[in-house]
Amino acid sequence: MLILLPLLIPLATALLTALLYRQVMGRRVVSLFGAGCFLVCAILLLIDVERVGRLSVALGSWPLPYGIEFAADRLSAALVLISAVLGVAVLWHQTSAADPAPETPLLHPLIHGLLAAVSAAFLTADLFNLYVWFELMLIAALGLLVHGGEPRQLEAAFKYLALNMVGTLLFLAAVAFIYGATGQLNFTALSAAARRPELAAALPVYVTLLVLAFLLKAGAFPLFAWLPASYHTLPAPVLALFGGLLTKVGVYALLRLLGQVFDAAPDLLFEGLGWLALLTMLTGGLGAVYHWDLRRILAFHIVSQIGYLLLGIALASAAGAAATLFFTLHNILAKANLFLIAGLIWALAGHYDLRRIGGLYLARPGLALLFLVVAFSLVGAPPSSGFWSKFLLVRETFVQEHYVWGGVALAVSLLTLYSMVKIWLEAFWKPHPEGPDSVVSVANLAPAYAAALLLAVLTLAMGFMPEPWVRYVEAASYGFMDSQQAAL
Repeated sequence: MLILLPLLIPLATALLTALLYRQVMGRRVVSLFGAGCFLVCAILLLIDVERVGRLSVALGSWPLPYGIEFAADRLSAALVLISAVLGVAVLWHQTSAADPAPETPLLHPLIHGLLAAVSAAFLTADLFNLYVWFELMLIAALGLLVHGGEPRQLEAAFKYLALNMVGTLLFLAAVAFIYGATGQLNFTALSAAARRPELAAALPVYVTLLVLAFLLKAGAFPLFAWLPASYHTLPAPVLALFGGLLTKVGVYALLRLLGQVFDAAPDLLFEGLGWLALLTMLTGGLGAVYHWDLRRILAFHIVSQIGYLLLGIALASAAGAAATLFFTLHNILAKANLFLIAGLIWALAGHYDLRRIGGLYLARPGLALLFLVVAFSLVGAPPSSGFWSKFLLVRETFVQEHYVWGGVALAVSLLTLYSMVKIWLEAFWKPHPEGPDSVVSVANLAPAYAAALLLAVLTLAMGFMPEPWVRYVEAASYGFMDSQQAAL
């Protein structure tokens, strides 16, 4: 039952907050309490997985592989836990005055519905149900995009829907072709069926179609246009949830399917994925350098960081999977936190456009320090969590003699550094263009500071005490590969 609680608790919280549609304070209390319960259950799930190994439950009174299976291993349990941590931080930030989302009756049900869909996507062990949870994520995301009701948000939602629907159609077509060829949807059964000699010609085509769908949903080159075109319209807490989690679910699906289910995919697919990862890194980094809107800069950094994650998957090794998981955990914390800090900058300096703000270093040195901690981590400066994640990734590229891949990964860090320095110089170092009095004192920012500080402390813990984190991701990746071999 424990394995289902990370799904059931957010769903129950979404229902309860929907029933409290006339009580603003009641919705907030129930929402925060539900997020706390979600976090406790995620911790207990991780402990249980560490204690007994992979957990599994089949629903529908059917034996496997026909029942609907949910499974938790070290990989999925870690991602569920980091999602729960982010949910608590985002909802706590929402109670502040740092660019909160409008407190309508739909806000909290949509947020918890999104958290439920993300958790279920991490825990499902069935390809069709993975599709179902992706679509529920899409519905909740669209609801949050149009939640403010402004014309720019409606336009952003249309762009988001139009391009993601292409991914949905590719995903559904791939599921249909794979099921027609193998007769299976369960991950373990699919893995065994994928090795049948008679499928050697057709199955790689279907898997490639599936990969294209996840690449679009993850925001990879050249399919990322929907992301910077829509994310910048969101308020800070919701933007942190989107930027931290949503694209990572697509990366997780690729890691799970290519690393475990279809690990016998042709080498050409992984080679192509590696070069696509480099293009994703470069285009995201260049986009961040070009823009002046703080949210757009950070949105393009999402694209760039997705390139690093795809590179880890393209390495097709246990060490590459470990680097991908470490990088994912680090990036969820750092990227979401930068969006939360952006909300604080907006509240204090009055704008997201870097050319129209400034003076925050003298006015708010604590915020400046908080930004530096997270920015250094995103860049990969030692001894931050970003440094260790890039070290694990680049080391494996050099071990496999992909020197160009590793070199580009290091070079793109310079683009990230440039854009972070631009934010520092424009938002913090230079005087505010309208005078020092333009940096205002805003009441009720304490919850936003607390949420950002929580994520920053976790980021520092990953950087200054990397050993337990590295041991965990290595155990997760090797167990991931070993469990696949045992299933065969």
